[in-house]
Amino acid sequence: MDHPASPPGGPAEPVDPDEPVRLTVWVRGLVQGVGFRWFTRATALAVGELSGFALNLADGRVQVVAEGPRDRCERLLAWLREGDTPGRVDGVTEIWDTPRGGYRDFAIR
Repeated sequence: MDHPASPPGGPAEPVDPDEPVRLTVWVRGLVQGVGFRWFTRATALAVGELSGFALNLADGRVQVVAEGPRDRCERLLAWLREGDTPGRVDGVTEIWDTPRGGYRDFAIR
């Protein structure tokens, strides 16, 4: 029996939702001076099992670094993209990486 060819690069590896990851996000828009970092921290704590920080950048963006289980990071990212955030989010850029550790909790910087 013939089997259909796999897509280039082979079949996608299944994603482990509990795999520890590091998510770095840059959020553009009206995200400074509106409580955005505070609400990001509150959301990260509500999602649970995340450590990292939210930081205002000189160019008006907010950088968010979160480490924890992949599914928890994905939930935080979904909130940053489409949730009921304060201010106005015009765009979100993210990078996924391996965790580096060093965070005790989720902080505002």
